[in-house]
Amino acid sequence: MAEKVYEITLGKIRELQEELERRKTTTAAEISERLKEARALGDLSENAEYDAAKEAQANNEVAIMEIEAILKNAKVIDAKDISRTRVSLGGKVMLRREDTGEEDEFMIVSEKEEDIFKNKISSDSPVGQALLGRKKGDQIEVTAPAGIFKYTILKISKSEDNDRIV
Repeated sequence: MAEKVYEITLGKIRELQEELERRKTTTAAEISERLKEARALGDLSENAEYDAAKEAQANNEVAIMEIEAILKNAKVIDAKDISRTRVSLGGKVMLRREDTGEEDEFMIVSEKEEDIFKNKISSDSPVGQALLGRKKGDQIEVTAPAGIFKYTILKISKSEDNDRIV
């Protein structure tokens, strides 16, 4: 079975590489020190500090494997593939919510890069799916648990987050 390809921005790849390096060095060293201190307390069979450190070590190793798998199967979203006339993965879109007039700008990203606090929405989300392929001036309707929302696309642009270094 073929492994899943993750289309992500160059900025996200850099972020994952930094996290991987931190987990392999700083985090692993901190956990190792915790284990050493817990062992010094004596009996490991009833040592909560030791158990917590072992669990942290296992969680860190799982996170390292997950990041390595994402990076191994990552495909950088190339800036030249991002449309300025149609909403596409890696692009930015300015929306106006029709019922409130509120305007927001979002970047359309893959599920691995989604971060609503940074205005990055997944192309797999209801809003992301409704936006893909649409152009400036189009109106979309999104059904969510809280109701039906209508948006108008005001602007489509490229993000500096997906500039590719050659």
